[in-house]
This record gives sequence, structure tokens and C-alpha cells, in this order.
Amino acid sequence: MTVPVDRPLGRVLAVRADNDGDVLLTGPAVRALAASADRVDLLVSPAGRAAAEQLPGVGDVLVFDAPWSGFVPPPVDAAAVHALVAELAERRYDRCVVFTSFHQSPLPMALLARLAGIGHVAATSVDYPGSLLDVRHRRPDGLHEVEAALDLARAAGGAPGAGDDGRLALRRPLPDVDHLALPDGAVVLHPGASVPARGLTPEHAGAVARALVDAGRPVLVTGGPGERDLTAAVAAASGARDLGGRTSFAELAAVLARAACVVVGNTGPAHLAAAVGTPVVSLFSPVVPAERWAPYGVPTVLLGDQGAPCRGTRARECPVAGHPCLSSVAPSEVVHAVEALTARPVEVGA
Repeated sequence: MTVPVDRPLGRVLAVRADNDGDVLLTGPAVRALAASADRVDLLVSPAGRAAAEQLPGVGDVLVFDAPWSGFVPPPVDAAAVHALVAELAERRYDRCVVFTSFHQSPLPMALLARLAGIGHVAATSVDYPGSLLDVRHRRPDGLHEVEAALDLARAAGGAPGAGDDGRLALRRPLPDVDHLALPDGAVVLHPGASVPARGLTPEHAGAVARALVDAGRPVLVTGGPGERDLTAAVAAASGARDLGGRTSFAELAAVLARAACVVVGNTGPAHLAAAVGTPVVSLFSPVVPAERWAPYGVPTVLLGDQGAPCRGTRARECPVAGHPCLSSVAPSEVVHAVEALTARPVEVGA
């Protein structure tokens, strides 16, 4: 006998107009909505599309370049706004849940959802929402971004499915990356970041890679197509293998899944590593708080001066000469952190 499943939320539009890492952190909340809905589609920015396409529980991925979000937000495009409203109206969503970081406003998107005829809108908002929100969620203090998104999903009527542990996850199987001939037990070093203040300097990254190589670790340097010069410089300075620009987002996930450990700043690939269950040495620039943005749900060693002058500034470019919050981390500290996470003795070079 088939037991009917109660899906009280109907058709849901979830929204996260940020980068890939932010979209990954919203994944558990999206799954909680999907467990209580007939369908969940996800609206993202172009910078979040690759991650959205890998999230379990997502039906269609819709893309809109929102002028209120992003590192370099686009100008307001009236035609694009009207086209989005028309598409949302045609899809006849019952509910919209707008996910944001704590410092962002959900109200522009809530207005578009209302214009599209969506009858129930939920979001976290410190600003007075007027008639735009049916659920005005207040974020409890002390939550990681993953937990804050899940708290909103629950307030909107969602609930994690049976057996869902609330961790980050990707669709399986991951792509085949055998053509890359990856060495066993490799350490992945991802030096770049979409926000420059959160990445490593080329000189520091090269020294870290060289220390890992000298300690007997196979090292893979990864980066996106726009980071090829950076990854090439780091590889040339250390003897590490350069994979910069050679993987898609999903292939990078597969590379990280095979790694023993990932060394990375507080940027998207840190969360991608967490989504595939790989331990992370997090070189964390404190321009945002680690308690909200550190890798979630995997063994992690957090390095970097969390009391540096840039703390809490949300600076995009490092405001302190020399990027000391990260460059003060000795390469030997990174080697020891890798050892702590992989439990394999290594000889640390001078």
C-alpha cells in the first residue's frame, strides 16, 4: 500500500543571490524545504549557478544577476527585472524563501516575488518589511551561516528529511577525473579567492606549497580560469602540480574528494571541500567572523590572526599592508595542521 506523503509547502522558490560558496552553505536548508514541498526551484546569481546545479533537492536552477548583490553588482536592467517577474508568475510558486547573509536585505527580492503573485514570502530581515513578508524571521545569535539558513527554512515550514544530518552535500556521483592522474594522499592548495582579502598572497602560497612538498606531500594547486597566473606562480615556486583552470566546478569537487586535506582561505572551495567530506586547513582572514563562515561539518584547523585590525570589516581588499592576518602564518604551521588532520607523520623542513 502506498502511504501518501504530506507536502504542505507546495511549489517553492528558494533564492540565494550570492557566490558558489554561499549557495553551498544554503544547501541543507534547501533540502529541508524540498523534504516538505512538491518541488523546490533555486534562483541564484551567475556566480552561484555552478554550485546550485550540484545541490540535492533542487528542481530547476533559475539565474538572475541581481543589482543589489555581488562583488561587482550590475546596473539595474528594467527589462531583465520584468522578465524575471514574468517567469516567476508563469511558474506559479506557492511560496518564496529568500536566503541572505546577515548584512544583506531580502526586501528587493521579496518585492519581486510579490509582483510575481507569490502569496507567501519568508526571509530573515532586520529592516521593517511592510507587507512584503509573511514570515519575518529573526536570526538567533551565535549561529553558523548553515544553521541560520536552516533556522529560516524551519520558520518557513520546512523540516529536514529522515536521515538528513544537516551537513553540506552534493549530487552524486561526482565526475570522473581519472584523466588527471591524481596522486594518492595529495594535499590540495587553493590560494585564490573571489574576494582578494580572503586569499593568500602568491609569495606566501608558494612558501606553503614548498614546505608541503619538502615534507613529502604531493601537492595540487587549484584555481579557476582567471587564476591561472597565480596557480602557475605557486607551482613554479614549489614543484607542486598546477591544476589551475583545468577543472569545472564539479570536477574540482571530485579532485577535493580524493584529497587527503585541502589548504584554502575562507572562500568557496573551502565549503566545496566540506561538501565532499574532506578535512580543511582554513587560512581564515577575519574580515568576516569564523564562527559564521568557517568550513562546516568536517575536521578543520583554523589558522590566521583572528584579532587582526581587519577583523569584522568585511573588507574586499586587504586594508593592512602585507596581508599580515594570513602571511604571518608560518609554512611549518600549515604542515603541522595537515599532519593533525591526516594523522600521517611528516618531516618538516627548515
